[in-house]
Amino acid sequence: MVPRPVPPNVFAIPFGLAGLATAWAYAAHRDLAPSAIRDALSLLAAIAWVGTLVAYLRPASRRSKTVSDDLTDPVLGPFVSVALIVPLVLVVDAVLPRAPDVARPVVDALIAAIVVLGAWYTGQWIYRPARLDQLHPGYFLPTVAGGLLSAAAAGACGDIKLGETLFGLGMICWLILGSMILLRLLFWPPLPARLTPTLAIEVAPAAAATLAYLSIHGDHITAFVAGLGGYGLLMALAQIRLLPAYRRLAFGLGFWAFTFSWAIVTTAGLHWLADQHPAGWRTWSYLVLAAITLLVGAIAARTVIALRRGQLLPAPPASAPDDETTPAADLARSNVLVS
Repeated sequence: MVPRPVPPNVFAIPFGLAGLATAWAYAAHRDLAPSAIRDALSLLAAIAWVGTLVAYLRPASRRSKTVSDDLTDPVLGPFVSVALIVPLVLVVDAVLPRAPDVARPVVDALIAAIVVLGAWYTGQWIYRPARLDQLHPGYFLPTVAGGLLSAAAAGACGDIKLGETLFGLGMICWLILGSMILLRLLFWPPLPARLTPTLAIEVAPAAAATLAYLSIHGDHITAFVAGLGGYGLLMALAQIRLLPAYRRLAFGLGFWAFTFSWAIVTTAGLHWLADQHPAGWRTWSYLVLAAITLLVGAIAARTVIALRRGQLLPAPPASAPDDETTPAADLARSNVLVS
């Protein structure tokens, strides 16, 4: 029996769990929940990260395809970067509060790796450019998510100047890539079905920028943060119009794109509620925490069911000539491998 390949978007599983842990970590910080929930979710995310990393790197899943092949793939490439972002989030959530002297050098090392990888991706996209129709919101991951979450981590460690530098990296990449990706989404044919869940990533950059700014400059909603919230609200409401497209999708690994995206929106929302103190803000906080926990839990349950049925991972792709790089071939590959 030919082993099924493990695509790089498998790292969305621990990424989503880490995002949920971040939401509960902030809830614990605001005395809305016990820190034990944060710790349990962080441990679960860490186990999932180790498991997915081993599954992704094992020779049986690699077959004739190397990690380098995935990194340079114009469709799958950006998802590999999540393998470095997940441990950064987990160290900040679970290790930094307990052992800051241990956490800070680990955070610094992970930030350095994320920046180097983001620079490599940028050079790769210049050296061997993708076609506009190959762009999708997953392209935010290496530099926008990597930059902004690194900025938040630096701020949490007290390195304000580094945080500001990384904030600039993430913001400028968001402005550039965001414009290009929206151009592709607005004026080119719809994304392939297997990439459609990545549309949920559109809600994440404004929330990530919010968390980064607050981590660096203090937990207060300024005019700039409110402006980020305005754009974030627009992209969140735009998801309502996309619900018919989501409902037509068969379940797969791609559904994990919903988890971190909405988890980081939840965390940003908790910051807003805690700062603005609207009537019943604690009740609203519990409601949004319950909503994101149910979403991640439901997707996790469906994942376990699909894994038991042998339906989670994509079938091995049919053999094709090495030089098959036509749009039709790329589209077919993205449908097969981005499960």
